Amino acid sequence: MKFIYGIGLIFIGLFLLLVNNVLGLLSCIIGFYFFIKEGIEVDFKSKKYRNTKSLFNLSYGEWKEFPKIEYVSVFKTTQTTRVWVSSASTNVTEKTIKLNLFYNTNQKIEAYETKDINDAFKKAKEIAVFLNIDILDATERESKWL
Repeated sequence: MKFIYGIGLIFIGLFLLLVNNVLGLLSCIIGFYFFIKEGIEVDFKSKKYRNTKSLFNLSYGEWKEFPKIEYVSVFKTTQTTRVWVSSASTNVTEKTIKLNLFYNTNQKIEAYETKDINDAFKKAKEIAVFLNIDILDATERESKWL
C-alpha cells in the first residue's frame, strides 16, 4: 500500500508542479517518503550490524559491534497498519514471521521478517551456524529449542 500511495503522491505532485503550485513539491517529497525502507544489514566477517534506512538501494546507518548473542528466536506475529483514504480509515492486519537475536538475557536485535516460515528457519539456521548459537522455535504455543 505504501508503494501505491507513494506513486500516487508523486504523480499528483508532478501535475501540481506543472501548474506552478508549491504543493506539488511538497507532494513529491511526501511521495518519496513512502519509498523509504527500514531494515538491518549484517556483516558477518567483521561481526558488525547496522539498522538501515534506504531509498532506491542507497542505504545509510551506523555500523555497530555485535554484542554476545545468546540465541535466535523465530516467532509468529501479526502487524496492524492503519490505512487512511480521504476521510475513512481501516486497519490492515498481516501475519508475519520474525527473527530476533537475543543478548543480555532480554535485549534483542530484530534481524529478519518474512511471511514464509521455511524462509525464516533457513535464515535462522544460517545465523545460528555462523554465531554458534541455538534456535528457539516460538512459532507454536509451546516453544522448543532446535
